Amino acid sequence: MLSKKCQYAIHALIYLTEKHEKECTTIVEIADAKSIPHKFLEVILLDLKNAGVLGSKKGKGGGYYMIKHADQIRIIDVIRLIDGAVAMLPCVSLNFYESCGLCENEKKCSINKLFKEVRDATLKILSNNTIGDLARIHRS
Repeated sequence: MLSKKCQYAIHALIYLTEKHEKECTTIVEIADAKSIPHKFLEVILLDLKNAGVLGSKKGKGGGYYMIKHADQIRIIDVIRLIDGAVAMLPCVSLNFYESCGLCENEKKCSINKLFKEVRDATLKILSNNTIGDLARIHRS
């Protein structure tokens, strides 16, 4: 399940893409437009800035702006940046693997096998969709 923080990050990126892909947009404008708490959004946008997705400008006319084109920002990358693991179980995670400690042999574990399939299908969908794709769907 996506955290609220991740949902807000995706909504903010779509907003920046739709409204102001090349312009600075204030935290207040995004927060008000998307009903996101201002302080929470500030933390989210800073995370996206630190990851090289957004840039910022201080002062009058300042705010946040897109550094990467929306079609270069894969949904999987936003989720991993904000929430970490995508897999539903730690024992099937590619980037955040941990043994679940519940089975004797992961290779023979039917739960592990099923959730690897879920992970692979999820990764395929999230890797093949971008913020740009979501913005285009949102516009139509």
